[in-house]
Amino acid sequence: MNKAGYLLYQPYKWLIYVPVMIVNTIFCSIMAALTSIVVSPRIGSFFGVLWARISSLVTPMLVSVKGKENISPKQSYVVVSNHQSAYDIFILYGWLGVDFKWIMKKELRKAPGIGYASAKVGHIFLDRSSPRAAIESIQHAKAKLVNGTSVVVFPEGTRSRSSQMRRFKKGAFKLAYELDLPILPLTIVDSHRIMRKGFLNVVPGRAKLIIHHPINIDDYKDNPEGLIESTRRTIESGLLNN
Repeated sequence: MNKAGYLLYQPYKWLIYVPVMIVNTIFCSIMAALTSIVVSPRIGSFFGVLWARISSLVTPMLVSVKGKENISPKQSYVVVSNHQSAYDIFILYGWLGVDFKWIMKKELRKAPGIGYASAKVGHIFLDRSSPRAAIESIQHAKAKLVNGTSVVVFPEGTRSRSSQMRRFKKGAFKLAYELDLPILPLTIVDSHRIMRKGFLNVVPGRAKLIIHHPINIDDYKDNPEGLIESTRRTIESGLLNN
């Protein structure tokens, strides 16, 4: 976006985008929690999709998806993606097309409002304070990750704010071994051009989600470093070719 377009977008952002985002977030959060309690967490996840779609529409952000045929509907995955900006959340909720949960620190369960809603929707709280607590957390997670419900992890740990990926941490891959689930690599392209560095520095744009072939962890049972490298190369290939 050129400078003139950027300046023209600012009144729209503050007068329309921000108010709609606030109302959208509050409404969808409440409805997701209530529906999860009354019906089921999977049905409650619909409001995550709605939240993401409305947020993308009001920006506006256009998203194209490649590789949906690589997802098996009844298979659960450890979904591993690069992380360019906060808008990656909208892309995943709105266009991945699978029910998924986030990994959260156990301390967040006690956070007012957020902790309660996250627990009701079914997000996973991991406790690594002791071996026994970690095993209990993993067993609890396994019970949720069935019939196509997956877990999403950003192995970079933080947003890159560019098309260059940061070093991958081992947590996502250790989790895949512990849960005995295949890895589903994703590449998010150009979300950093929409959510730029700075406070609410949002502009309209296009982004892309590439869903790669799943990686069977059995092929890397004794080679965790090979699993990390293979996943990273796969995700990076989506950035290099777009």
